[in-house]
Amino acid sequence: MGFLMTEPNSISCTQLAETYNISHDSVNRFLEREDYTPHDLYQEAIQHIDNNKLIVSIDDTVLDKPYSQHMDLVSYFWSGKHHRSVKGINLITLYATDQNGQNIPINFRIYDKSEGKTKNDYFMDMLSEVLSWGAKIQFITGDSWYSSTANLKTIRKHGIRFMFGIDCNRKVSPEKGQWFQLRLLPDFHQGQVVWLKDFGFVQLFKTQLKEQQ
Repeated sequence: MGFLMTEPNSISCTQLAETYNISHDSVNRFLEREDYTPHDLYQEAIQHIDNNKLIVSIDDTVLDKPYSQHMDLVSYFWSGKHHRSVKGINLITLYATDQNGQNIPINFRIYDKSEGKTKNDYFMDMLSEVLSWGAKIQFITGDSWYSSTANLKTIRKHGIRFMFGIDCNRKVSPEKGQWFQLRLLPDFHQGQVVWLKDFGFVQLFKTQLKEQQ
């Protein structure tokens, strides 16, 4: 898992063998023999952090596979790195950070279009799992892809606080009876309490990021 998330160039058995100074055959035998599940990852990961007031982040990345032909799980996905759709494997991960700053992935999914699920479905499944496994979560963070009203309501139902990006077309009400799309509001860096449509009160921060036009 660590190799998949951190390798910037070639993701292959050959590269994995070279990175960890092991034989290519050993890597192949390992992949053919083992069948690890997300729960296996959680059980290993939770031993390396303090399971108390965790900050959990949801994120996904595309493992580039531009030359793969007819490989299971390889498809076209939007890549934030390339700012376009690219051919690869979409890995969705929950990362946990403890109060000491230690962080580690605690759950994952590989996007499988044959399952008929969205990335938000996977997110909710993964969150439900880690809670049932005993994760003590205080905060959840993520980008606007994962901040649907349904997701936020589910997180709130679990008594978990959150910090998410939200799309600029979402509507908020700074004052009763007044509704605005976020794009029409001025920047406010200190936070302002507003009513998020179909959800409720949130503290909203609006700013211009360096990479945004």
